[in-house]
Amino acid sequence: MSDLRAVHSDDAPEAIGPYSQAIIAGGFVFCSGQVPFDPATMELVNGDVAIQTGQVMRNLTAVLEAAGSSLGQVVKTTVYLSDMGQFGAMNDVYAGHFGDHRPARATVAVKTLPKDVDVEIDCIALVG
Repeated sequence: MSDLRAVHSDDAPEAIGPYSQAIIAGGFVFCSGQVPFDPATMELVNGDVAIQTGQVMRNLTAVLEAAGSSLGQVVKTTVYLSDMGQFGAMNDVYAGHFGDHRPARATVAVKTLPKDVDVEIDCIALVG
């Protein structure tokens, strides 16, 4: 079995439960879901799903960089939305952060998310 290494970034929100921001294993980094918290204040950013998605993507970027990875090495994401009617606004911001890179993705509507946010995103990426 390969070694597991927890990842921590001060530039992303602290875990608010018994989990790590990410785990590196077998050449991949498995990022926990990020919600739109400002890491400096641990407060929800004010704004619509586009503003929230931007913060989520900045948080994921910080965790990936702490793991020695980047958005360009993401192979899979899962997007959780509180309202599928917000898909277009989320998707525009998401696409802007990934540029030409198109990782595999699942997008699901959920009844509620932590702290009643509108969006949460997790990912799996290559390391190195």
